[in-house]
Parts: sequence; structure tokens; C-alpha cells
Amino acid sequence: MYTVIFASLAGLALGQEAAHATTTGAKQQHHEESPAQKTAAAVDNYRFAKYTLYTLASVVFCLFVYRVVIHSVRYIRTLTCLNNDTQRYFKSPNLAFGAVKQHLLYAPLFRRRHNRELHLGIFHLGYIPTRFQSLFLAAIITMNVTLSVWGIEWNGTRAAALSHLRNRTGALSVVNMIPLVVLAGRNNPLIGLLNISFDNFNLVHRWFGRIVVLQALAHTIAEVMNIVDKSGWKTLQIAFHNSQMLMTGLVAMAAMVAILLQSSAALRHAFYEAFLHIHIALVILTTVFMWKHLKNTHPQKYLLAMIIIWVIERLTRFGVLLYRNIGRGGTKAELELLPGDACRVTLKMVRPWIFQPGQYVFISVPSVGLWTSHPFSLAWSNSDSDSNKDQDSEKGYQISADDILSSSNNKSTMSLIIRRRSGFTEKLFRRAERSTTGITTVSAFVEGPYGGHSVLHSYGTVMIFAGGVGITHQVPYVRDLVAGYASGTVAARKVVLVWVIQSPEHLEWIRPWMTTILAMDKRRDILRIQLFVTRPRSTKEIHSPSATVQMFPGKPNVDTLIEMESESQIGAMGVSVCGTGGLSDDVRAAVRRRQGVRNIDFLEQGFTW
Repeated sequence: MYTVIFASLAGLALGQEAAHATTTGAKQQHHEESPAQKTAAAVDNYRFAKYTLYTLASVVFCLFVYRVVIHSVRYIRTLTCLNNDTQRYFKSPNLAFGAVKQHLLYAPLFRRRHNRELHLGIFHLGYIPTRFQSLFLAAIITMNVTLSVWGIEWNGTRAAALSHLRNRTGALSVVNMIPLVVLAGRNNPLIGLLNISFDNFNLVHRWFGRIVVLQALAHTIAEVMNIVDKSGWKTLQIAFHNSQMLMTGLVAMAAMVAILLQSSAALRHAFYEAFLHIHIALVILTTVFMWKHLKNTHPQKYLLAMIIIWVIERLTRFGVLLYRNIGRGGTKAELELLPGDACRVTLKMVRPWIFQPGQYVFISVPSVGLWTSHPFSLAWSNSDSDSNKDQDSEKGYQISADDILSSSNNKSTMSLIIRRRSGFTEKLFRRAERSTTGITTVSAFVEGPYGGHSVLHSYGTVMIFAGGVGITHQVPYVRDLVAGYASGTVAARKVVLVWVIQSPEHLEWIRPWMTTILAMDKRRDILRIQLFVTRPRSTKEIHSPSATVQMFPGKPNVDTLIEMESESQIGAMGVSVCGTGGLSDDVRAAVRRRQGVRNIDFLEQGFTW
């Protein structure tokens, strides 16, 4: 896109200069910028660089205001509904905001496909952004195109126009590296401040990366054209050989193009670990040569800011990693084989934290995957005192909400489920298989926690959808809502868990945790569980244990399920989903269809980077 735009502009300049040369001569055509022109161009470049940062800061401020308003509304709604079992006022939707959610915030770019992967044969081509994401990205691209060409004297000499274009695109490319690095960080402070997932920030990060590379490419092409116009193609190699600034810039440009090519969705998903290491190495290479290229220039200050942000983020991650895992024998991971090619991982933390629903961590097991780390949702947390409660629940004794909530202040273990795939998960599963007992313990490093910013306390009706191992993200919310209902600290009066699995043996993944939840005080008053088995071996496997725990064969009709619950909806309704792309898109479509009819919010969790 950029290349076409800049090539068109350069071609326009060529045509204009050719006509101009017939009356003024070639010498005037390639006349350099005057000192006054150079000063004015430098001022423009500095001003437009600031405009970029000011515009992005304004966007962050607007999103923060929106976040504060939404958080305040939900907090007030929670307080109002604590002793209100009908919650009629919050059942009715805001028609204007409902239209915004239906046609902008929740809407896929086209019809209904968003989180379902695009494939070309065996190649993964990524995901289609939502309508809001697409408009936001289009605005960012439009801003950068406009700032790249605005104010350049295209009617002047060709050399002056190319010099101005070169300096402008070079300055903007460096400035855009600041948001590029901020958005890439796991410890990005905007994640918690704006309640926007790392997944969304990573999407914008990738597009900022493309903008940076294309602006740098335009910068390089303009400089090459300028040199060729003055001295011809034969002197180009000599010019680069004799100039450290040109040579370092060329190396940095080559590294950037390599980053762009190896960051394609097909390569990224097929060889993620190799991609990540090559990506970091190329970024460091680019930064080093960029620093030399920009020596004693104003844009070097922007590059320095980018480097400082990157170093702080890396040091923060390293410090947290040491704090969480070093000392007292280190963090241990207990691997337990489960049916359905899965493995339960119980992390015995050196310094644990107060667990919150929705959190995830990055796990590194040196004996399996060396220093590589991978994200997984946390499904459960236990303290030493919880072990006795789990045994009581298995005997049929009820567990009070006070027991559940009081134990959250002293967590010593955290658990998750890892499904066997390729790469790291395959190696981890094989390591557990080698144990004769099916259980083995390995040293591990845990980085986190991340996420956990979304809460469901303000909804009178909550529907929670999970597909396969996506249940690990949803179980903590179920536990939290049931405990909150019993203690009177949430607005929830009706919680429905819909879990789609391929085989009944997958129930073993969360059996001990679900046993604890089913034994919780007042659970029958609020929680219903619907299990859908898509590939049962026989009808005998499908049986419903009770009226509140039901099992069905086949895939669920998501639209019908949501319609049934919305007809008897209590208060505002929150619908959360974590599962396959197809399931997420079905839930999204059903929620969108009811905007303006019911007060329904949609929450989605996924790792699509």
C-alpha cells in the first residue's frame, strides 16, 4: 500500500520535473534544497513526529475515559443489585449503545467470521479483524500516509522533494517504533489501564511493524533515487561504500525487510519458536545499525526512547521471573497424564500471588523446552488448607463461600490443563509419559500473572461457553461467581456453564475441581451445567447426573441456548466464551442479534498471536 502510494507520488514528481526541465534545464531540476528549505523541512518533520505521538496519546486518553465510564457503570450496578433479586431496571438495553455494540464493537469485518482461522491448504493465514479493529487500523494507516506526504513541495525540484520525502518518512518510521515496542510488551501498562487484552495489542503491534518497515523502505528508495539522479547508477555502490550512515542504514533496512517477511502468519504459526528467536535477533540487529545510522540526529532521541522502553520491559520481566521462582528450592511443576491427550500441570510456586479469574502465565520448563516460554490459562488454585476441603467435598460435605474466599489469600499451588499439540506441548506430554506412575515433577519457571482484568460480578445472568481445553479459562469464573453468590458480593443470580467436548473422558480434566464447585454452598440455587459431547462412542455415555448437570450428544445450538436464557434473563446479561474460533464466532453472532432487545455484553478470550 505504502509502496504504491509513494511510487505514484514519485512518478508524479518525475512528470512535473520533466516538463519543468524543458524550460529551466537539468541543472535546475536536480538543484538541492536551500538552507531555508532544509530548516523548514526539519521543523515539519519534528512537528509531524510530535503529532503522531500526540494523536496516539489522545487515543489512549479517550479509551481510558471509556474504560472509567464502563467500570463505574458496572460497579454501581453491582452495588445496586446485591440485594435485588429481580434487577428489572438493568434488564432493559440502552438502544444507542446497543446499536454501537451490534454494528461496531462486536461486529466482524464482514458477515460473521472473526476468530475462526483462515487457511490455505496447510498454511495458517491469520484472522479477520473485527469492524472496530479494522477501522482503527485504517485510521492509523491513513494518518501515517498523510503525515508522510503532507507539506512536501511536489511542485519544486525533484531533488528537493525526494530529500524532504526521505527525511519525513525516516523520522516517522523511527517515531512509530515507540508505540511498536510498547504494544509488544507483556507488561504493557495499557493492558490493565484500558482493560484491552494483549491479544488486541499484539494485532496493532503487527500493523505498526508493517508501517515502520514500509516507511523505512520509502525513506531508502527516496535516498537511492536522489543519488542516482545526481551521479547515476554506477556511483551508487561507491556512495554506500564510502558512507557509514548509508551503509548502516542499508543493513538496518535489510533486517527490517527480513522481519516483515518472517512475521507472516503462515511462518509465525508453523515455526513459532524459531520465528520468535529470529525476530528478537533481527530487532536487536536493526536497533544497533539504526543507532549508528542516526548518530547525532534528532530522530536518534526517539530511538533512544524506544530502547529505554524495551530495556525496562525486559528487566521487569526478568525481575518478576527471579522473584517468583528463585529460592526455597525453586518452582516445581507436577505433570499428570490425563485422558484425551492432555496433561494437568500443578505449579508449586516459590512466591505465589492472590489468584484472580482470567489470569494466564507463561511457563518455561528448561528440561523440556530450554528457555522458551508459552502462555496457558490458570484453571485452579489451592493452598495447603484447601487440600482438606477438597477431601471433604469428595465425601459430600458442603464447602462454604467463606472457606473458598479465605483461602485465596494464601495460594501455594496453581493448576492448568495443557492439551497435546506440537512443539513444546508434545515434548511436555512425552516427558510425563515416561513416568511409570503417570506423574512426574520437573523444575519450571513461571512468568506472570497476566490478564485477570475482566470481572463478571455486575451481571445478574451469566452464560459461560467453553470449547475443549478452553474450560481452563472459564472454571475460575464459575467458582468465583458461586462463592460470590453465597457470600452476597455479586449481582449474579443465574450462571449457566456450557462446555463442548469431543469425548466424555475429557471430563476427567477438571473432575476434582468441578467436584469442589458442586459441593459449594448454595451452588444449586445459581449454577447449571450443560455438557455437549460431539463424538460419543455410544449413547450409553450420555447421561445427566442431575437436573442441574445435564449432558447432550452433538454440538450445541448456541443461538437457541442464548435465546432460552435471555427470555428469563435477570438483570444485565454477560456472555463469555473461550474455545475454538467457530464457537466464538457463533456466540458473538448470537449476542449481536439480541442487541437492542436485551442488555447483553460479550466477552471473548483467545490467544491468536
